[in-house]
Amino acid sequence: MSLFSNNLRRSSLAASFTASALLVGSAHAQDSSLFLAPIASQPQTGTTMQTGSFMFRELPEDHRPREVQLHDTLTVIVDYRTRMISEGDAEQRKNSFINQALTSWLAFDGKSIRLAEQAAGDPRIAGINNSQYRAESDLELRDAMSFKIGAEVIDIRPNGNLYIEANWNVENNEENWKIFLNGEVSRESIQPDRTVTTDSMVNLNIKKKEVGMVREGYERGWFAKFYDRYKAF
Repeated sequence: MSLFSNNLRRSSLAASFTASALLVGSAHAQDSSLFLAPIASQPQTGTTMQTGSFMFRELPEDHRPREVQLHDTLTVIVDYRTRMISEGDAEQRKNSFINQALTSWLAFDGKSIRLAEQAAGDPRIAGINNSQYRAESDLELRDAMSFKIGAEVIDIRPNGNLYIEANWNVENNEENWKIFLNGEVSRESIQPDRTVTTDSMVNLNIKKKEVGMVREGYERGWFAKFYDRYKAF
């Protein structure tokens, strides 16, 4: 009698477990892997920082990088270096000989025109001209400009590029330095710290002007400028 009751009790437990499995559905064991499959209602293509790292925390909205807007400021890193070498050699030689004579003369006696003979002979001109010109020129120019300057976003182009301008005026006693910069830069070229290099700018325009004793020390005089511009030889 006890054996029959034990079998009946086992059958009841198996039936209850089967019914519970049918009601609940498929069961999953506990998984501590970081690559846990995402929920079916939120399909994902792969592991992201949010699902693959337990240390990830989103920044607050007030600490997230803000998109560059009109009248914002950017830092432009100017690194301008050029080198030009030019060599020229010109040589010209010219020899000319001239021998001309005027053999026919006209005379008017009041009624008609006739030939007039020259008592001293026909006028004649003769000469020889030899000219030689040779010129050699060598030019080597090196220029460098490196500094940082703050620029303001003046306009946003239809393609998304930013048009920026910068003005820099430094005056120290009698010395004065003026720098003007403008150009366009794409948003992709802007670094996270809002800096941009001149290599990534288009339509770049840089103007630099120096006024003072240093500039006057190596500046050409007005006569040298006039002679270099309008020199005859």
